[in-house]
Amino acid sequence: MNKIYLDNAATTPIDKEVIDVMVQSMLHNNGNPSSTHQFGRKAKSSVETARKNIAKHFNVTASEIIFTAGGTEADNLILQNAVVNLGVEVIITSKIEHHAVLHTCNFLKKTHQTEIVYVDIDEKGVVDLEHLDRLLELNKTHKCLVSLMYVNNEIGNLLPLNKVSEICKKHTALFHSDTVQAIGHYQIDLQKTPIDFIAASAHKFHGPKGVGFAYFKKGFGIQPMLHGGDQEKGARSSTENVHSILGMEKALAIAISTIDKDTNYLSELKSYFISELKRNFKNVAFNGNSEYIDKSSYTILNVRFAIANDMLLFTLDLNGIAVSGGSACQSGSNKGSHVLDELLDEAEADKISVRFSFSKNNTKKEIDTTVLKLKELLN
Repeated sequence: MNKIYLDNAATTPIDKEVIDVMVQSMLHNNGNPSSTHQFGRKAKSSVETARKNIAKHFNVTASEIIFTAGGTEADNLILQNAVVNLGVEVIITSKIEHHAVLHTCNFLKKTHQTEIVYVDIDEKGVVDLEHLDRLLELNKTHKCLVSLMYVNNEIGNLLPLNKVSEICKKHTALFHSDTVQAIGHYQIDLQKTPIDFIAASAHKFHGPKGVGFAYFKKGFGIQPMLHGGDQEKGARSSTENVHSILGMEKALAIAISTIDKDTNYLSELKSYFISELKRNFKNVAFNGNSEYIDKSSYTILNVRFAIANDMLLFTLDLNGIAVSGGSACQSGSNKGSHVLDELLDEAEADKISVRFSFSKNNTKKEIDTTVLKLKELLN
C-alpha cells in the first residue's frame, strides 16, 4: 500500500541534505559549545555561524536570534519575558491562536494578573483590525503587547503583518507573531515589517524536530525561563543542540532558496485539490479562508464535508493516507478544534472537518488517490 502524507502542518519530512549535515556533525563535531578546548570551540563556532546565517534570512543581527527547543518554547519565552521583564500589562490576542500562546496567556493571567483581551474575528477567522485599533486606544495608559499568528495552523488564514505592525507602531505597542507555519514558506524581512518578536520551529520546514528559535528585536533584555547556565547569552540555560541547530540552518537555507518554485508548485496543487473536491462532493465547504490562495497559506486546506463521520480520519489512516482533524498538538485526544469551535455553529461543527496540509514532496497523483478514497468513504 502506497502511503500518502498530507499532514505537513503537523510536521514535515526531513530533507536528505539536512540529514547529511546532521550526521556529519554527529560524527565530527562532538564538543560542548561551552567548553574552552578546541572541541568546544569548534562546536561553538558552528552554532554561531548558524545563528549568523539564520539571522541574514530575516535581515537582522545574530544577537537577536535565541535558539530554543521549538516554537512552543519560543512563544513561551517571548510572552513571559514581555510580562516579567518588559512590564507588559495587557496582552491582546485572538481566540484562534495556537495553544502555545493561549495557554501561556492564561498562565500569565493567573500568575502575574496580566490582562488578556481578545480581538474580534469574523466567521472566516479574519482579525478585525478596526477592533484591534480600538482596543489599543482603550488601553493606551497600559503597556500592551499584541500576539497574533502570521499563518493559522488549522485554517491557514494569513494575517496582514504590515497592517498589524502599523497599528502597533501607531499605539507604541509591542508586536509578537507566532510565525511557525510561515517560516520557510514566506519571506519575512524584519526591517521592512517591524515585528518585535517571532517564533520558529525547524520541523515545519523540513528540518529536525526539537529545535527552533525566538527573535527578540535588539534593545529588549531577556530574562531566562530556564536557569542553571549562561548559554544563549544568558537567555536560555541548557547546552545547545548543536547537530539540530546545524540541521535547522541547512533546512532554512534550502527552503529560502526554493521558495518561489515551491510556492508556485504548491499553490497549483492546492488549487487542483480544491477543484477536484468541488467537482466530486456536494455541499463541500472550506473552513476559514483556506479556499482562497491569496488569503491563506498554500500549504493548508481545511475542508468540511456535509456529513458526520467520526471514523473518517481513522479509516483514511488505515488506507495509508495521513491527515488531521484539527491541530496536531491535540491529536490522540477527544477534544475538538478550538479554532473551528469559534468559527462554526453547532450544526456545522457536527460535520466532519479535515485539515489537509501539503509539502513539496506531495504530487497530483496523491491528490487524485485521496479524492478517490474520499469518494469511496463518503459518497
